[in-house]
Amino acid sequence: MRARAVAAVVVGLGGLAAGLVAVVSSMLETRSMVVVGPASAAPILLCVTVVGVLVCLLARRWWIAAASAVLLGSAAVVVVPLYVPGAAGVADAAPGEPLRVMQANVKLGEADPQALVASVRERRIDVLTVQELTEESVGAFDAAGLSAALPYRFVAPYQGGAGAAIYSRFPLSNGRELPGYLLASVTADLDVGAAQPLRVYAVHPVPPWPTPTPVWASELDMLGDELAQASPGAVIVGGDFNSTHAHKRFRDLLTGGYVDAADAVGAGLIPTYPMDTWYPPVVGIDHVVVRDAQVRSLEPVDIVGSDHRGLVATVDVP
Repeated sequence: MRARAVAAVVVGLGGLAAGLVAVVSSMLETRSMVVVGPASAAPILLCVTVVGVLVCLLARRWWIAAASAVLLGSAAVVVVPLYVPGAAGVADAAPGEPLRVMQANVKLGEADPQALVASVRERRIDVLTVQELTEESVGAFDAAGLSAALPYRFVAPYQGGAGAAIYSRFPLSNGRELPGYLLASVTADLDVGAAQPLRVYAVHPVPPWPTPTPVWASELDMLGDELAQASPGAVIVGGDFNSTHAHKRFRDLLTGGYVDAADAVGAGLIPTYPMDTWYPPVVGIDHVVVRDAQVRSLEPVDIVGSDHRGLVATVDVP
């Protein structure tokens, strides 16, 4: 019996420590991988805390269970609203035509062209944001029919998968590559026949590892500045942000009317990476973020040949 009691205390304290790391790392705005790394795993760490609470309740180790419950309550303040439609405070937008937006990281250009184009057609995609685009993949996607399905584009392909692109069923203008990023991020105006064009971004800040974490932090800060300066009107951002809701720097992007589509529809945490392993994806680093638009739906989709899941959002734009 004593051995069981000791084991319960060990498990409980382990869960308490895991929860403390998850909560603290999620609240700190830091440039240290020592903090950013654990924040990426915050949902997993909190699951460890839940296990610790259950074990301690069964073993009647009340103080450990109570302390762990307080930590879980603190985490719930951030996590629970993600599962409540509209809890994130979606910016008001006039009713408009639905726009189908697909976000796809194509893994160094290795995603299957035929499967990608088939997905675009089957889901009636209007706008496709792409990361890790290469010169070769541009040609392969066109050969598979992407240029027919989405005839307008602004592409910035690079060798090594550092490129990005916006493909569209509607005309694009004022396309440009955002300066200062190690991996390409691009933007363009989309003409859907409204009074003013819609601004679209395809973004790809670097990961916090193996890239130096301060570079990751700086690129997210630059992205925040870029979005804050976007012209008035609706904005849609599709991207591999290499950050999750547990990273404070990502949550800092969701100001000035910007909302993660997952928050808007109460989809919760949608893990999108990695997809090329024996275990399921564990972190949600791909996002669709909007401003002055209403999100109707959001769903994950498979990108055959990629190490990321894609996202498809239906968005009403004024």
